[in-house]
Amino acid sequence: MSTTGWVVIGVIVVLVLWIIMIYNQLVAMRQRVNQAFADVDVQLKLRHDLIPNLVETVKGYAAHERGTLEAVIQARNAAISAQGPAQQAAAENMLSGALRQLFALSEAYPDLKANQNFQQLQTEIADVENKIAASRRFFNNAVSEYNTGIQQFPAALFAGSLGFREREFFDVGEEQRAQLDKPPQVKF
Repeated sequence: MSTTGWVVIGVIVVLVLWIIMIYNQLVAMRQRVNQAFADVDVQLKLRHDLIPNLVETVKGYAAHERGTLEAVIQARNAAISAQGPAQQAAAENMLSGALRQLFALSEAYPDLKANQNFQQLQTEIADVENKIAASRRFFNNAVSEYNTGIQQFPAALFAGSLGFREREFFDVGEEQRAQLDKPPQVKF
C-alpha cells in the first residue's frame, strides 16, 4: 500500500475516533440531564407525600376553610399527573401558591400555628422546598450544558443525526420569579 493510502486510512481513523469522542461527550451530558431530572422528581414526590398529612392537620383546626384545602389537594393531584419539565414546573408553581395560602391560614388560627405536628410538617416542607430549588438549579445547569454542547461546532454537525435534541428548562414561572427577586421581609 502506498503512503497516500496510509495517510487516507490514518485520516479516516482519526475522524472516526473524533466522532466517537464527541458522541460519548454528548451521551454523558444527556445522562447528567436525566439524572438531574430524576433528582428533581424525587424531591417533588417527597413534597407530594407530605401534603396530605399537612392538609389533615389543618382540617382539624380550620375545617370551614374547605376551599383552600381543596385547592391544595387539586394542585397536588395536578402536579403528580404533570408530564415533562414545562408541565411539571407550571403545576408545581400552582401547588406552591396553594401551599402559601394554606400556610397563611395558620396566622388566623393560633392553635394551628402552635400545633407541633403542623410546625414539623411546615419545617419538613420548607426543607424539601430548599432541596427542590437546589435540584432545579442543578437540572437547569445540566440542561444548559447539554443544549450548549449539541449546538457547538463540531458537535452540531452530528448531534441532530445522532438523536440529540434540545431539552427544556425547569422554569419557575413568572410569578415565582417575581417572588424570588424580592428581598425577604423580616418582621419582629
